[in-house]
Amino acid sequence: MRTKVNHNLFEGQSIYVGIDCHKSSWKVSIQSERYEHKTMSQDPSPETLASYLKRNFPGASYKAVYEAGFSGFDACRVLNKLGIDCIVAHAADVPTSEKERLQKTDKADCRKLARSLRNGELTAIHIPDRYLEADRALIRQRQRISKDVSRIKNRIKSLLLQFSIQMPAHISESQSRYWSKAYLTWLKGLTFEEARLKQVIDNYVRQGEFLRKDLLTVNRQIKELSESEFYGENFKLLRTVPGIGLIAGMTFLVEIGDTTRFNKLDELCNYIGLVPKMHSSGDRTFTGKMMNRGKKILKIMLIEASWIAVRHDPALMAKFNEMSLVMQKNKAIIRIARKLLSRMRYVLEHNLPYETGIVK
Repeated sequence: MRTKVNHNLFEGQSIYVGIDCHKSSWKVSIQSERYEHKTMSQDPSPETLASYLKRNFPGASYKAVYEAGFSGFDACRVLNKLGIDCIVAHAADVPTSEKERLQKTDKADCRKLARSLRNGELTAIHIPDRYLEADRALIRQRQRISKDVSRIKNRIKSLLLQFSIQMPAHISESQSRYWSKAYLTWLKGLTFEEARLKQVIDNYVRQGEFLRKDLLTVNRQIKELSESEFYGENFKLLRTVPGIGLIAGMTFLVEIGDTTRFNKLDELCNYIGLVPKMHSSGDRTFTGKMMNRGKKILKIMLIEASWIAVRHDPALMAKFNEMSLVMQKNKAIIRIARKLLSRMRYVLEHNLPYETGIVK
């Protein structure tokens, strides 16, 4: 005989779900406030998980978490739409015991996530909307293509050195770096007794030219994006900051999104990674290099922009010269990068163009 289901049987209770995501399956641990209900494998489907929870724990409040990784944020978005309060956590922020590090399994990982969620030990990372995430993909694609172009250039230079081939006097190092017309003409006109060597160089040149065309196409697409209604005004404001051009400005806008979600500059610096490693014990405090965590692409961009900014902004130049007296220049420029970041945040949040030479 079928019994009637009480749809409010778990009303007022919370169910915690830890998900270890893989391409072909999910390992899921389901726990309540006092016990572990089940640890199971399932298809990588948010709908399947939501259906199971609502069928077995009617009326409960559902909370779920998984680690940021290859699977992105779509599962989190879908789970939230289905009534499950899902967050994504940074893998390095999940409390892990020594035993769990030594005996790492999918089952242990999902149990650890559910337990940490229940204990309130996890901090959710920011989840952008799909449009912003797609715009990020375009900027990151440009970065990858640029790196591929650099690799091709370096492989050609390495091959020339390997076979003791000297560049002619009329071609400078900068021309070879930027692949000038004269440099490409020289490369294509090289002749060797070894036919295979000529083929290898021609192959590299062909690959490089193809990638450079791709890079130009992506640059045009980024320019169109900067002129769109969503980014146009903010991009124009950022362009008033010295050192910020097309790529730097758009990288900042798509990687950060809304700057108002950071209450303090320190929070934004931590997000990017412009903070040092620190170790304190007793009266001794050690300050080391910058943290490895954060947005590496933004960190590099800000430091490169700072070298330009100190040449064009008297206030930043004065501060850089002052700090260079007590520390190395490569450390002083990191402090300038923080100040430049503060100025970028200010112009966006106050909707005001940057005023060169003004110290705030």
